[in-house]
Amino acid sequence: MQILRRYACNTSAISRVFRVSLYYTETLTSTPPEYSLQSRISSAIDRKVSLVPALEQWRKEGRSIKQQHLHRLIRKLRTFKRYHHALEIYEWMRDKLYFHVKAGDVAVQLDLISKVHGLEQAEKYFNGTPNSFRTFQVYGALLNCYSQKNSLEKAETIMQEIRDRGFADTLSYNAMLSLYSRLGKHDNLDYLMQEMEENGISLDSFTYCLLLNAYGDTSDIEGMEKFLMKLETDPSVNSDWNAYIAAANSYLKADLKEKAVEMLKKSEQFINGTSRRFGYEILLTLYTAVGNKAELYRIWNLYKTMGKLFNSGYVCMVSSLLKLDDMEEAEKTFEEWMSRHKSIDFRVPNLLIRAYCNKGLLEKAEQLVSRIIEKGEGPTLVTWDILAAGYHDNNQMEKAVDTMKKALMATPQGRKPNPVTLRACLEYLKEKGDMEEAENLIRLLRERSLVSAYDSDRLMNYIRNEEPGSNSIAQMLWDHEDLDIDAIVNLKQERLS
Repeated sequence: MQILRRYACNTSAISRVFRVSLYYTETLTSTPPEYSLQSRISSAIDRKVSLVPALEQWRKEGRSIKQQHLHRLIRKLRTFKRYHHALEIYEWMRDKLYFHVKAGDVAVQLDLISKVHGLEQAEKYFNGTPNSFRTFQVYGALLNCYSQKNSLEKAETIMQEIRDRGFADTLSYNAMLSLYSRLGKHDNLDYLMQEMEENGISLDSFTYCLLLNAYGDTSDIEGMEKFLMKLETDPSVNSDWNAYIAAANSYLKADLKEKAVEMLKKSEQFINGTSRRFGYEILLTLYTAVGNKAELYRIWNLYKTMGKLFNSGYVCMVSSLLKLDDMEEAEKTFEEWMSRHKSIDFRVPNLLIRAYCNKGLLEKAEQLVSRIIEKGEGPTLVTWDILAAGYHDNNQMEKAVDTMKKALMATPQGRKPNPVTLRACLEYLKEKGDMEEAENLIRLLRERSLVSAYDSDRLMNYIRNEEPGSNSIAQMLWDHEDLDIDAIVNLKQERLS
């Protein structure tokens, strides 16, 4: 489901491996052995920090490390998308401990190698695997690698080999259905469905959700409704709240809001237990898309009865209220969140800061940033980026330059500030003739490895000289990327107008 995939991407950004939850704490009656090891390596939350020294030290102290405990840690790492660390533990197990390897381990490593090192290395690993380990799990993992990388020809080839070996099952068909759906090859979906039916391969809830979304993508509402009826009468599959969310999303795409609400109500009937948090957050998002504020508040009140109030829920609610142009209630919800949390999850205040900037309420944005700083928290790159863009949009370029410097100083490895705002700041300094300030900005770019020494010299030459060219700075900043600055500027102007 597209909306679920997008949302899941946003919530996963807050994950931190082996760190005690930022949102709530629970008292454990006993501490399993793997959690003791987990606490030992909790400082290695940086993807570039190796876990091996912590594992080696644990072993040198004579402490036991059981394979099952490491498997649990690997599962947790994969859940939080720390694929490099998960693969590192597997390699350490292989090199140091000589644990018994099963086909399932090979399948997991194949997936991790693809994610960390790419398809070519995953293929080398597969080709080096003994035939005795090439079970349906391993072939399925390789198919998933191809599917996730949208490698259509290779996926179709390995799928045929899976058929020939008699390994084809619901999971392998789901991988191909997902691939065809992403690539817009909807005719292939019908063919695969027919093949599954002929071979007696059952559909699961994921298959139904995927195909319901595919019908929505092609605006085939009639086909979607027939398929939904099939789901509701399929005795082998329990009705799933995700399926009704998919149907609601399809109705929304067709602007059939009443039917969308009907599906959301049905979905709610199946949300329970551990699915409540994520389910309610999705409902908050979709009732906002419908524009139904009454239902939005009703779901929010249900969410608050769970006892554990997550930052992601407040992100949904504040964002929803802002989308409905209810600034006053968004501010109230934010204040409620502030009263409950000692530490700052910047996703929440950033929503208000962006809204203030978009409305030209820069003083309120400044006050909120100052308030965060007073709590002892240092604003992130995103926070400064939003504020700098607000100054730029409102022609307060002195403040934009000053804030852009703060954004650069807060820029972590691998991240970059807003290219439109940065270019505007440099152009402003060039026009003003402020060489000293321009040098400070370019020096920060160089220190943060955002430009090479060669390009920083080119930038300074451009600032000092009167060379024309609207895109000159953009090309020098990121000329190694397919960055369409003009397109970004046009989108920005459309938003402002």
